[in-house]
Amino acid sequence: MQLRCGLEPKTLAALTVVLVVAAVLAAQHFWSGRPQPVSAPETVREEVAATGSAREPQPSPGPPPPAAASPAKRVVIDVSGKVRSPGVHRLPAGSRVTDALRAAGGVKPGADLTGLNRARVLVDGEQVVVGLPAPPGQVAPGGGAAGPGVGGPGPAGAPVSLSTATMEQLDTLPGVGPVLAQHIIDYRTEHGGYRSVDELREVNGIGERRFADIEPRVRP
Repeated sequence: MQLRCGLEPKTLAALTVVLVVAAVLAAQHFWSGRPQPVSAPETVREEVAATGSAREPQPSPGPPPPAAASPAKRVVIDVSGKVRSPGVHRLPAGSRVTDALRAAGGVKPGADLTGLNRARVLVDGEQVVVGLPAPPGQVAPGGGAAGPGVGGPGPAGAPVSLSTATMEQLDTLPGVGPVLAQHIIDYRTEHGGYRSVDELREVNGIGERRFADIEPRVRP
């Protein structure tokens, strides 16, 4: 270099230093400009993790277990009198007198159904008497009397029990219709029965004159 370019030693040394410095700077610039991996800050990383876990599909709940089947409620009814198959019959709760007659094989020809309310809802343990007077004082659960109140009027002249009579029995009293009969039953239910006939005076719709007509025909 010195011989070809005619450079002095000092100039050649300075040029060499400049080239070395330029090479070092170029290498440093290249090294600092290389791509480097960048990690996300901790707060961003935690938020991404929380969002990802929140978006994970949750297992859908299975179908609810089937409810335990409860046995159907039934009522036990004693059907007697002029029916083809008298005896004890089990009927679904909510059945009516006509259903009891059907379960007993139907009514025999010539049976008197006067006073038999075939649309009445049955109660468990009662007796349905068809075409015959039932034994007086026989009571069905729920405050109604089986027998006369179901199969027809009781024996002629027998007083009606205010504590056990059904609406049909009370309806046979002088001056008593379905509405007043229901008032008598409501009073009985509220007070747990009748302790004396005089309590009829406290029933809504019974005045002195009507009480005088009913009193000889009833008992507590």
